[in-house]
Amino acid sequence: MKEENSKYANRKRNRLKEYDYSNNGYYFITICVHNHLSCFGDVEDSRIVLNDYGKLVKDNLINLNKRFESCELDYFIIMPNHIHIIFIIDNTSNKKNSLPDIIKAFKSITTIELHRRGLKNFKWQRSYYDRIIRNEKELYYIRQYIEQNPLRWELEKDNPENIDLF
Repeated sequence: MKEENSKYANRKRNRLKEYDYSNNGYYFITICVHNHLSCFGDVEDSRIVLNDYGKLVKDNLINLNKRFESCELDYFIIMPNHIHIIFIIDNTSNKKNSLPDIIKAFKSITTIELHRRGLKNFKWQRSYYDRIIRNEKELYYIRQYIEQNPLRWELEKDNPENIDLF
């Protein structure tokens, strides 16, 4: 198929080329709701207040390590229209899990359950943002970014293109 006819011809490659995402390490992930629709709760007085849909997403996130034993949550926050997560992957067993497999399963499970609970038109944005955390200093700043995310909500919620991750 010619590239100009391909449905994905101009699609940006998000993953780091030739990196093995089943490698042990810390990974910073951001997953957005399609069209940045707020459906997981509200920010009130710089604190996130999850609704039932947000609580469902939180429960699925917390229980992800039951399906993927090599995946541990380090830090996370669920915002009204996106989530930030730091995953720790420790593939010391025979069955290796990769970050894309974990994210794919999480998005699939939550979408199915949200549809069952009445959020019929819910969709995650295609793909996700990832960053391989390389050292303790970077881990510290990313945790700080996650923790302070509700404080920046009023500045960023109407201008998602202004979100400055680093």
